[in-house]
Amino acid sequence: MPSPCTALIFQLSGCLVDFGARTLPVALQRLHPSCANPAVAGTVLQALDTWLGQAATTAQQQALQQALSEVASEHAELTPGAAQLLQTLHAQGTPCAWLDDLPADASLRLAEALPVPVEAVLARPTRPWPAPDSCWQALSQIGVERLEGCIVVSGNPLLLQAGLNAGCWTIGLAACGPLCGHAPADWQALGTSDQERLRAEATLQLYRLGVHSVVDHLGEIEASLEDIGLRRSKGEKP
Repeated sequence: MPSPCTALIFQLSGCLVDFGARTLPVALQRLHPSCANPAVAGTVLQALDTWLGQAATTAQQQALQQALSEVASEHAELTPGAAQLLQTLHAQGTPCAWLDDLPADASLRLAEALPVPVEAVLARPTRPWPAPDSCWQALSQIGVERLEGCIVVSGNPLLLQAGLNAGCWTIGLAACGPLCGHAPADWQALGTSDQERLRAEATLQLYRLGVHSVVDHLGEIEASLEDIGLRRSKGEKP
């Protein structure tokens, strides 16, 4: 049977670190607490415009950049299962990279929590997610020569769609990504029924997108990797 994967691309926030992908919404809340709190989606600047209900000024954009760096330092904590997975992949020599839609400085502060070196993809393609450019750039940067067996892992529908558009296998994260959007303590404080409801809604949304497998967090990813390996052994393509 083929190896489950030839390379893995992870989103940084809401996947490897920052359970709930809280860096951007917390920064927006701190800067503009009086604004309504719409769902945070799209690029950072699109999220800012949506939050404000109008186009942000240059000063507001710069203030957000600074706030993101500060908040990122506070949220640089590994998600469940991330340390063990990264250490295993590193020991196996499996090529890995992380990318994110946060500014480079904020991303690098989040990445300080990673237990082993993981290739950072910081250059911004012209087209944001769900265009496939950043996935292809990541694979090129880590020296992958073919798409076969490449997997994109994220809880962000836009990046997962980019992975699908790039021709990669995809694994969605329901509980620790932005769809549930809770910090670890807040998630644990929820009742079981509330957790199940949010988890089910996020899982359904990701499967409707066309994601190949969905788990709560990286601590549960082994079964998904094995399933992809089995599907590849049967000749299935993403």
